[in-house]
Amino acid sequence: MKTLSEILNQPSVWETCLKSVTGTDLETLFGAHDPRQESWLFVGCGTSYYLAQAAAASFTELLDAPAAAVPASEIMLQPQLVFAGGRPCFPVLISRSGHTSEVLQVAEILRARGVEFLAVTCDGRELESTTPFVLKLPVQEESTVMTSSFTSMLLGLQCVAARIAGNQGFIDELHLLPAHLERLLKQYEQSVEVFAQNHIEDFAVLGQGALYAIASEVALKLMESSSTYAQYFHTLEFRHGPKSIVGPDTLVCALLSERNLNVEMPVLLEMKQLGSRIAAVVNHAPDALRAQADLLVELSLPVSELASLVVYVVWGQLLGSYRGLEKGLDPDNPRNLSRVVTI
Repeated sequence: MKTLSEILNQPSVWETCLKSVTGTDLETLFGAHDPRQESWLFVGCGTSYYLAQAAAASFTELLDAPAAAVPASEIMLQPQLVFAGGRPCFPVLISRSGHTSEVLQVAEILRARGVEFLAVTCDGRELESTTPFVLKLPVQEESTVMTSSFTSMLLGLQCVAARIAGNQGFIDELHLLPAHLERLLKQYEQSVEVFAQNHIEDFAVLGQGALYAIASEVALKLMESSSTYAQYFHTLEFRHGPKSIVGPDTLVCALLSERNLNVEMPVLLEMKQLGSRIAAVVNHAPDALRAQADLLVELSLPVSELASLVVYVVWGQLLGSYRGLEKGLDPDNPRNLSRVVTI
């Protein structure tokens, strides 16, 4: 199955992409723009929108620069909200295929306004011809749902931000990830496959900060690959109403940060007490979490929390595909979906 194969092949794809981005001349990405002085606006649709959110959080933290993310449709339909006050920004348009019609329409809107922008893509196609500034990742992805393209484009943008910031330590951390994901896949892939055999009616995926964007993408993967309803929330927000859905057929999955683990973990344990199954992805698990989690992925990564974002999403990709197979579905041909969305 090509989707599972592409999920499991991410370590080698990441190595190739990081080598490519490390060797890219930054001037070809920004021209006369000074990337240290820009206000960044990341734009995408679907998975690429959640990638835009994660990239914006990364640029904010690595560059201490203002950065935001919007779906392409907001620029098409509500530009007065996106460009309020006429404040200048440097847009980054993201599309795996380079053929997404909403992103291409945004490219035309920006060109009409005389706004230069960076295109980030894997396939290139029409998008790479709309601007002289292109970051093209060497990812050959055949599956309908985005898996390695999501993680590789996020890694590429994080690497670019770290190079702008002169943060060689962060770049070195990114280069450690392929080997560690190889280790983790050997350790946890079978556990995820077995866990996916459980009957689950609803998924709720929780995360804070940059992990909220990853939680959003995990929920989308669960919906796309298993045709199961999934929602995503900021972790502490789940207590403010959404927890009323929990029960024995619900899985609450938390992507737990290290910096706020003592605040986030009690939310997940509370959902266990209310009768829900719980799953956690965490760098280092306290004993209380080990004792109560129905599924636990402990990363044990020697890198900063921001550098580890792409590793958090892999388990949602796997769980969605294996849950879909358990339901008799074909994750290579998800219901009602196509590889490229055009309108």
